[in-house]
Amino acid sequence: MPVRKGAPALLYAGTLCAALLLSGCASTAPPAPAPSAPKPPAASAAPTPADGDARPERVTRIPGVGPITQARVPDGTTQVFVVTGATADSNTAMAVLYERNAAGRWSKTAGPWPAHNALHGWTADHDAGDLRTPIGVFRLGDAGGRLPDPGARLPYDQDDEFAISGTGFSGESLEGSFDHVIAIDYNRVPGRTPLDKERPLGPEKGGGVWIHVDHGGPTQACIALERGPLRELLVALDPAREPVVVMGPAPEIAR
Repeated sequence: MPVRKGAPALLYAGTLCAALLLSGCASTAPPAPAPSAPKPPAASAAPTPADGDARPERVTRIPGVGPITQARVPDGTTQVFVVTGATADSNTAMAVLYERNAAGRWSKTAGPWPAHNALHGWTADHDAGDLRTPIGVFRLGDAGGRLPDPGARLPYDQDDEFAISGTGFSGESLEGSFDHVIAIDYNRVPGRTPLDKERPLGPEKGGGVWIHVDHGGPTQACIALERGPLRELLVALDPAREPVVVMGPAPEIAR
């Protein structure tokens, strides 16, 4: 029987999702210094645009994430998993977990870890079978796997249906790839097991995009991490911090 624990976190509507492997995918500005001599009211000191932009950039910007992308991160999110590839066509990436403190500063708390993404790289308009990973900002709220819960705070569904066999694009074994998974909220219903196959955007837009155990090669749409880092991430993610993944090629994420 599936094992579920915890309550699902609130959905953040992301921007873009790909099927399971074998079925889809295996800023407040500071005041300017006071003038030394009184000035008329019309000339009162005020932060210049440069001052207003610089301080939030230093304090609140997620490393490597540009203003357009960061604007898509929910205000309540204080935990962001950033996965970036070198180019739009690369199928290897680097992944880092960042957390924001009460002062609004983001800092690295885990990683960087090597990762795989889809065979043909990334896309801003994902379709089922295109062998590309969706670009965007997506909520992380549900997890599961073939193996028992390693201590996740996300709801975790242990189920034998996560078992998988066969080979990947490089001829590597896929066995154990779904021992632990974290569902990426692209074209899925939040609060359900990652195995759920309902696709709100329609089946043609893919689905079943997960973070799962790396099998040593590119995926069909998922993000794959080595077993140790994946377990570390799974234990670290806290639904109270409204975690999201920010993923895509580095130049796109930096916009």
